[in-house]
Amino acid sequence: MKHTALTKTHEALGARMVPFAGYLMPVEYTGIKDEHINVREKLGVFDVSHMGEFEVKGSKAKAFVQRLTTNNVNDLFDGKVQYTCFPNDKGGIVDDLLVYRFKDDEYLLVVNAANIDKDWEWCVKQSEIEGLEIGKELINISDDISQLAVQGPYALKAMQKLTNENVIDMEFYTTKKIAFAGIDEVIFSSTGYTGAGGCEIYVANKDAQKLFEAVMDAGKEFGIKPIGLGARDTLRLEMNMCLYGNDINDETSPIEGALGWITKFVDGNDFIMRTHHEKIKTDGPEKRLKGFIMKERGIPRQHYPVFNEAGEEIGEVTSGTMSPMMDVGIGMAYLKPGYWKSGTKIFIGVRKKRLEAEIVKPPIFKDQIPEVKS
Repeated sequence: MKHTALTKTHEALGARMVPFAGYLMPVEYTGIKDEHINVREKLGVFDVSHMGEFEVKGSKAKAFVQRLTTNNVNDLFDGKVQYTCFPNDKGGIVDDLLVYRFKDDEYLLVVNAANIDKDWEWCVKQSEIEGLEIGKELINISDDISQLAVQGPYALKAMQKLTNENVIDMEFYTTKKIAFAGIDEVIFSSTGYTGAGGCEIYVANKDAQKLFEAVMDAGKEFGIKPIGLGARDTLRLEMNMCLYGNDINDETSPIEGALGWITKFVDGNDFIMRTHHEKIKTDGPEKRLKGFIMKERGIPRQHYPVFNEAGEEIGEVTSGTMSPMMDVGIGMAYLKPGYWKSGTKIFIGVRKKRLEAEIVKPPIFKDQIPEVKS
């Protein structure tokens, strides 16, 4: 079992620790609901050092990333971040990830913790085709990097106290390498997996404790709390954000997984199996991932069946929970055609009951994030 550089800190703070993706990780401190609400209304800090990071460098870097990912790398500029996915060679998804462009010949791929080994093997395999040198042009730095996600409406205001660089006005999905919290250089990006606003900060492992203490101190006046993986999951689900392994996998096309917006069929974007996915888009998928909200009391769970009014089975739940902000059950499910329109009535098989639910346009939670003045 691997530990992050902050494992002992989490234990000292009273976190409930659980195995996750090969790491011992904090799932909650004061309770998932309490932590979730704190992120939505104030700010919280997540240790997400278990995530994977691959550097891609050199003259072939851009073409390599373009072929490996479905989004259009040509849309990137220096300091821009892009959400995308690796299509596999069987019509599914290897993983979803973030691509950071620092320069035309320097990129960072941030992948899911549970998929680091699989993703690395995939990238190495593809690098042999593109002619990248392992260890020089394609480098796995996952074990060397710690990452904190500071999320919530007050996150950037609090973090501005730790740097002379302007971070509070950063555009969404941009990044900078800056001096921060007394550390000579960090990667600071206006990204996150909560829909609550904020940033993610990457440092060398040796600087993780220093960063954590500085972040907690800077956020103290705004009500910062450490947040576990439990609230990370409920927060992303309120925003209809996919979780690999639940909502997308090796067998689902990004078109089926509601990721058509990151699958760009444009000139110069000849990603792996492009023709296959383009045909699915043209013909229409046989299923599609949709968000829903329960209209009757009940909590949807993964693999629960979904029915129409006639009692016919039309799909399956991929993720579900009780929304801490709305106090109702919410979820995502793959559904057959004809049941994708917002407002469509469906029924979730919860134990021996069929409970009414309704398809909603993402995000599921639509309340406005509090505006924070600088």
